[in-house]
Amino acid sequence: MTITFDLKIYSRLLSQYQPRIIKTEEENEIFLEIVEELLSRPNLTPEEDALLELLVKLIEDFEKRHYQLNTSTPKSRLLHLMDVRSLEAEDLVEIMGSSEAVVEVINDRLEISKKQAEALGRFFHVDPGLFLFN
Repeated sequence: MTITFDLKIYSRLLSQYQPRIIKTEEENEIFLEIVEELLSRPNLTPEEDALLELLVKLIEDFEKRHYQLNTSTPKSRLLHLMDVRSLEAEDLVEIMGSSEAVVEVINDRLEISKKQAEALGRFFHVDPGLFLFN
């Protein structure tokens, strides 16, 4: 089965949400709400997934310019994304490989591996680098 990307549908989504360079905190909040709404959907279309990826990038760029991201850690980013999607540790067992791995990461006794970061990135539709120390 080949997944197709429909440019007309994507164009409608772009017209509806009007993503753009974020310049104010208010714009950032609006796009954060849209991202949260998209993340709450069980199955995104390829077009919605592309929109989500674009919005996350715009938000990341704004926050890099306006916030001190160096105060966050891979664990805090993971916990934030879990909170946004109302996930519990057991919801990540399949992604992280085992319940022990999830507990160790959440309790700061183990760093997220590159393989786990890639799986988390796919799951949360974000850059896997968010889950790795630079």
